[in-house]
Amino acid sequence: MTLRLAIQGIGAVGAFGSGTQALRQALCAGEVPVGTLQIPTAATGTLELPAYRADTAPLEEFVSKRALRRIDHFSRLALLGGYLALQDAGRLEADRSRLGVVIATGYGAMQTTFAFLDSFLDGGDVCSSPTHFSNSVHNAAAANLSILLEATGPSLTVSQFELSVPTALLTARQWLAEGRVDAVLLGGVDELGAVLGYCWHRFFGVPDGLLRPLEIGRQSAIPGEGAAFFLLTREGEVGGGHHGLIEEVRQGNLGGRTLSLAAGSRLLLGADGHRDCSTLYGSSLPADARAVSFAPLYGSLPVGPAFDLAVAALAAGDNRLFAPPPQGANGLPCALLGVGPFGEGVLNCLKLGRNGDYGLVSVVRG
Repeated sequence: MTLRLAIQGIGAVGAFGSGTQALRQALCAGEVPVGTLQIPTAATGTLELPAYRADTAPLEEFVSKRALRRIDHFSRLALLGGYLALQDAGRLEADRSRLGVVIATGYGAMQTTFAFLDSFLDGGDVCSSPTHFSNSVHNAAAANLSILLEATGPSLTVSQFELSVPTALLTARQWLAEGRVDAVLLGGVDELGAVLGYCWHRFFGVPDGLLRPLEIGRQSAIPGEGAAFFLLTREGEVGGGHHGLIEEVRQGNLGGRTLSLAAGSRLLLGADGHRDCSTLYGSSLPADARAVSFAPLYGSLPVGPAFDLAVAALAAGDNRLFAPPPQGANGLPCALLGVGPFGEGVLNCLKLGRNGDYGLVSVVRG
C-alpha cells in the first residue's frame, strides 16, 4: 500500500496576502486585487503589466531584519511560506533535527540570477557580485530555509517547470517511507521580475481583461508570484493530518488519450489561462467529471499546483468545497464543480503540460 501523507500545516503567500486565513478569505470572496509589474521597453520606456504580486513584509515576525539583510526576494518568499506552515501546524518551537526540506520551482531565483549576470557584464568576473552569485543558484532558498530553521535533515530543490510540485511530493513521500525524516517541509516558490515581464509582454502582449481559466482557446493568463508550503508527515502521526491526507501522487504522459479517472471525479485544475495548455484540458477530461480552477486568486506561475494543493487541503480540513471564482465560459466537456461539503470523496489536483505530461495529486479528508 502506498504511504499516505498527512498535511499538518499550510503556509501560503501571494496576492491574496499571507497565511491560511488570508487564503480562506480570498476563497470566500472569490477575487483578489491584481497589481502591476513595471517592465522596461524600448518603445515606451516603462510598461505596466497586470500581475499578482506577493508581499514578504510579514516575514519580519519570524526572522530579524539583520538575518534577512542579504537574502533576496525569492528566498524570502520561501522563508515566509515555510514559517507560516510551521506556525499553522503549531510546530514553530518543535525539534527540527529530522526535518527534511524540499522546494519546487519553475524559474528559480530569477531576479537575482539576472542581477548577477548584469554585474558580470558590467564589471567582469573580478567585480561580479558574490552576494548575487550565492543567491542565484536554485538551491539557495532551500539552504537559507534549512539554516534559519536549523533543520538538519536532507534538503533538495526540484525544477521541472509546471510539474515541479508533483515531483517534489514524490521525493517527500519517499523520504518519509524510508524513515530518513520524521517530517518534510515542502513548498512551491516562484517570483516575478522585469526580465520575465518583458518576455511575457513580447510573447503574449498585455492581458486584455481578467484571468478566465476555462475559456479554452483564449490567452488570458496573468503572471503571478508567491509560495505555498506544507508540513507533511506519515499518516497517523501528530493527529493524522489537520488539513487532510495526500492519498496519491501520479505523473505520466497522456499520449493523446483521455485521462483515466474514477467515475464522477472532482477535479481542481491547474488551468491558468494559457491557451496552449488549456486546450488539453478541453480534450483530456472525461465527460462525467466536475472541474474548477482557482488560478484567478493567485495568477499564472509554474508552481501553481502548490496553490491548488493548498486550496484542496483547506477544503478537506474545513469539510467544504469553496465557490469557484469567475471562470469564463466553460469550454470543458464536463460540468463545473460547485459548492458543498467535501465529504468522504477525493479531490484531485490536476496539472497538464504542453506536451501531454501531467501531474495528479489526490486529497482526502483526514
